[in-house]
Amino acid sequence: MNVCMVAYSFYDSDNRVRRYAESLAQRGEYVEALSLRRPGQAAYEIVRGVHVHRIQERVVNERGPLSYLIRLLLFFFRSAFFLTKTHLRRPYGLIHVHSVPDFQVFATLLPRFTGAKIILDIHDIVPEFYASKFGVSEQSLAFRLLLLVEKLSCSFAHHVIIANHIWYEKLLNRSVKTGHCTAMINYPDCSIFYRRPEAAPDPSRFVLCYPGTLNWHQGLDVAVRALAIVRETVPHAQLWIVGDGAERDNLKRLVHELGLADTVLLRGLVPIEGVATIMSSVDLGVVPKRSNSFGNEAFSTKIMEFMAMGVPVLASETRIDRYYFDGELVRFFQSGSPEDMAVKIIELIDNLPDRQALIAKANAFIAQNSWDVKKVDYLSLVDHLVSPTLGAGESATEDRSRAAL
Repeated sequence: MNVCMVAYSFYDSDNRVRRYAESLAQRGEYVEALSLRRPGQAAYEIVRGVHVHRIQERVVNERGPLSYLIRLLLFFFRSAFFLTKTHLRRPYGLIHVHSVPDFQVFATLLPRFTGAKIILDIHDIVPEFYASKFGVSEQSLAFRLLLLVEKLSCSFAHHVIIANHIWYEKLLNRSVKTGHCTAMINYPDCSIFYRRPEAAPDPSRFVLCYPGTLNWHQGLDVAVRALAIVRETVPHAQLWIVGDGAERDNLKRLVHELGLADTVLLRGLVPIEGVATIMSSVDLGVVPKRSNSFGNEAFSTKIMEFMAMGVPVLASETRIDRYYFDGELVRFFQSGSPEDMAVKIIELIDNLPDRQALIAKANAFIAQNSWDVKKVDYLSLVDHLVSPTLGAGESATEDRSRAAL
């Protein structure tokens, strides 16, 4: 079967897209991926069996909704052309479209009506994401239009995957029919994120790490301010921020203002394998999302990836993380509070047994909740869409969607 993943993202660092693509390639499907490319990156490359076509260059520097929309539209038309041309020559059995944006699913128009099955995978629920990113009210015309686009996009796809169970219930209430939607959280790929042999402790430093997108709702300014407090009593503490995004320049300015240039390291965008290598060498993972924003319901896979690597996690208390985790798996702090975050960091630095207890509980949790364990649900869904007699059926899909961890 010919399969295509379509994502307005950098394939190398998008673990969700890569997991799907590589799982299908490993079982013998011919898998392509349409994605963005960074300056100087190859336009075509085979990555772990997946044929990656980087059809548009992007620098993450959008300053407003218009510049963001223009780039989305350019990618939409380029991907639509690629999919149409390729499908006429070598028909696709499945096209898996990743949102943001939701309307990207319409790039599959010709393949969809000539035999290809279409999955729309909503990584971030778009109306709320847009409102948070650009400060738009949920009562605004733009928000209501995005709700309409969401509903039309979900109706166009044969099946919708949504990134967590809270959003699953929200979609069922407003945009998608029961039985046509599945919740799949971002499970860690243990072929990449796994425990390395333990190195000897380095008493000269204690490293905190955040790997991911640099958006305002991620609360990284809170983490930087917390580290400024921590350094007053733990001068060897460091914070490594791995990734790129709209808040990069603001974070650079804040680091400079607080005199933390030798303490906070902004490492830029790194392929997944490189991220895992960095994560394996740190002492504490931090996920400081804001609970009064989009971050309250946006699930961060980095929590589970740190767990898989044997790194304890400190996270802000958000609705989504309290839904999946408790205080024995993750140490929580008050969202938006640098002071409380600093207190919790110092407590964990000073208490090795607490860190070890978090690691032990997380290890048992990941044994049941990794991509190795859960990918059967995705492959079963694909088989059911392409050949209904092979799949698990709509009722089984619905039951899986409703089941929490």
